[in-house]
Amino acid sequence: MTLGYVARRVGVFFLVVFFAVSINFLIPRLRPTNPIAARMYEFAASGAGRAGDFRELIAIYNEKFGLDKPLWQQYITYWGDVLRFDLGTSISFYPGLVRDEIMRAAPWTIGLLAVSTLLAFTIGSLLGALLAWPRTGRVFSIFVPLLMTLSAIPYYLLGLVLVYLFALVWPVLPSSSAYTSGARLTLSWPMVVDILRHAILPAASIILAGIGFWGLGMRAMMITTMGEDYMIMAQAKGLRGRTIFFDYALRNALLPQVTGLAISLAGIMSGAILVEIVFGYPGIGFLLYRAISSNDYFVIQGVVFFVILSVGLALLILDLVYPLLDPRIQFRRS
Repeated sequence: MTLGYVARRVGVFFLVVFFAVSINFLIPRLRPTNPIAARMYEFAASGAGRAGDFRELIAIYNEKFGLDKPLWQQYITYWGDVLRFDLGTSISFYPGLVRDEIMRAAPWTIGLLAVSTLLAFTIGSLLGALLAWPRTGRVFSIFVPLLMTLSAIPYYLLGLVLVYLFALVWPVLPSSSAYTSGARLTLSWPMVVDILRHAILPAASIILAGIGFWGLGMRAMMITTMGEDYMIMAQAKGLRGRTIFFDYALRNALLPQVTGLAISLAGIMSGAILVEIVFGYPGIGFLLYRAISSNDYFVIQGVVFFVILSVGLALLILDLVYPLLDPRIQFRRS
């Protein structure tokens, strides 16, 4: 891997971020409605004030949020704010800052999705590898239809089933929220246990669906790897089955899985929107849902910006780490 390749990859990363952030700026503004006006007219429809008062407030807030300026000037101002990580003020949660709202929701999403994704990847990949290994007992064959079924069921639908079973039929776990309503967040064992109890059902829905996805993918890669020349050579050398399985088969079949894992972990910042809605979990996905519902495109832009940045960084790191995972991969001009 040469220094020139690293420079090109970093350059491509910044180019992708530039175009993605530009599109992120334009798409919400393609809507014909003014978010401030739409919000104020909702209050007017509920009888919360006079129309004249709202027209004055709309003009004041348009000036405050910069919506009265030309689009090109908004774009330049937006880039200046992005470079300072100032994502503006939320319309729905005014006067809260978008950055603060995201930072408040991010730990819940990262804690839930990072742990769930890593567990699903580890269990699913190992199970898929064992299903493809010819020396594994036939008892493992019963897991193939199970994995196919789990991979076909959306995780939010699994979440609804789990809520019905373990929160309604057998009320042993809470059905929603991240902790008991009214409880004060403190660093104590009772609060940790309470948070873990509330996270079991949403995490289980993600893990069960993820095990099927990662398991079937790993099984397919292992079957492909089994026919490679180095596998035949390892068997001809009389190496132990455990050595062949871990050092030859699993290690080579794992590379595409690692790519998928990097993309999945990068997408954590987008949140598991439907799961968080089903369980009322206060993460990034639920924040994005509320922002879209209230036409708060400052929050929408902020969430999408963090997703773009995390995905771009994950893919850049993956490109640079791949030669370390597999020394056969070399990036140089032919």
